[in-house]
Amino acid sequence: MTREEITDLVTRCRIALANHDTKALVAAHAEGCTIESPTAGGVATGRAAVAKVYDAWFNGFPDLKVAAGDLLIDGNHAAHCMVLSGTDTGGFLGMPATGKPFRVPLVWVIEADNGLVTHARPFYDFSGLLIQIGVLKVKSV
Repeated sequence: MTREEITDLVTRCRIALANHDTKALVAAHAEGCTIESPTAGGVATGRAAVAKVYDAWFNGFPDLKVAAGDLLIDGNHAAHCMVLSGTDTGGFLGMPATGKPFRVPLVWVIEADNGLVTHARPFYDFSGLLIQIGVLKVKSV
């Protein structure tokens, strides 16, 4: 894929994410794609599993916002820096809603082929997210 094609793919995904458009996100992933993510419980394979990962975010955080940052491209690989924020009003991953906000930096690393995401790995502070929304408690120092 060319640099422009990767840029277009990442832009389409970012816009779909910002619009909470699961259908468009799934369409940007190959049929046999994989996502490695704590939200997926490890590794999710296939478009139906991809939809569940994105829906977990959209349902848990109905006001989810995406702030885009740098996009680094190397061949068929890209790393897109973003900041996600929102409020846990829908209950994240089956937990009761807390009404608390969160803000986490995220780097979305993808591999793409034929205009579609074939492998995705989001890097973010999952524990920090759970602490911010109040479902994981830490002892004060």
